[in-house]
Amino acid sequence: MRKIRKAVFPIGGLGTRFLPATKSMPKEMLPVVDRPLIQYAVDEAREAGIEQFIFVTSRGKSLIEDHFDHAFELEEAMARRGKSLAALDGTRPSPGDIAIVRQQEPLGLGHAVWCARRLIGDEPFAVLLPDDLMVGEPGCLKQMVDAYEELGGNLICTEEVAASDTHKYGIVTPGAQAGAITEVKGLVEKPAPDVAPSRLAVIGRYILQPEVMNVLGSQEEGAGGEIQLTDALARMIGQQPFHGVTFAGKRYDCGDKGGFVTATLALALDRPDIAPAVRAFLAAA
Repeated sequence: MRKIRKAVFPIGGLGTRFLPATKSMPKEMLPVVDRPLIQYAVDEAREAGIEQFIFVTSRGKSLIEDHFDHAFELEEAMARRGKSLAALDGTRPSPGDIAIVRQQEPLGLGHAVWCARRLIGDEPFAVLLPDDLMVGEPGCLKQMVDAYEELGGNLICTEEVAASDTHKYGIVTPGAQAGAITEVKGLVEKPAPDVAPSRLAVIGRYILQPEVMNVLGSQEEGAGGEIQLTDALARMIGQQPFHGVTFAGKRYDCGDKGGFVTATLALALDRPDIAPAVRAFLAAA
């Protein structure tokens, strides 16, 4: 079984739900307390043993590249003033750790993953969607890597959702279950509640075998007129082991304004340096 060394971050979206903030700033750079969303996802991947970070971007995303680069003037100024550079930890990877691929057309998540095919080669890999901010110990991807080392094949992160929300997600047709692990018998993209096979939803973490790239290369448009990753994965069921891993932690949907604000409050309340001020504000509100 080959180690999961590479991770794909599909970050080419326009972020229109957060306009006007995202008119000139990528939504992945929106800060939750004092770290941008993309930083949380990269840190989670690094904890899980990822060595190469592949960003699938589009026009206007250069701020993300700058974030993961050395800021010589800033670092020199902080050093002269005797300030610690610890706040920059994780933002200065070694040369070659990050690769950039352009998704030149907005054709969906499946297409974004496929754009990274030449960098993935014949290795299994992870996919992380930064909109889903996952908080837990160990991190979500580390939990999935641990499961992968036992099960192999393809793994998706799953979460039980309300029946009224099944139309927002890929939904699992479940097989045998053992603790956090569910055998995946089928996948349906965004079904209505009355036809959904379960309430077990696919959320933004995956561990996939390289064969998915061949499937994506021939995948037709699905829901929303886009190339859906869920549809491609459904075609692979039965050919390779396929399981869902229910994350032991908390997910915040930061692609939604309410989820973003909730995540900011939750993480702020978990920070000893600012929690007292936040609690005082909430008590007075």
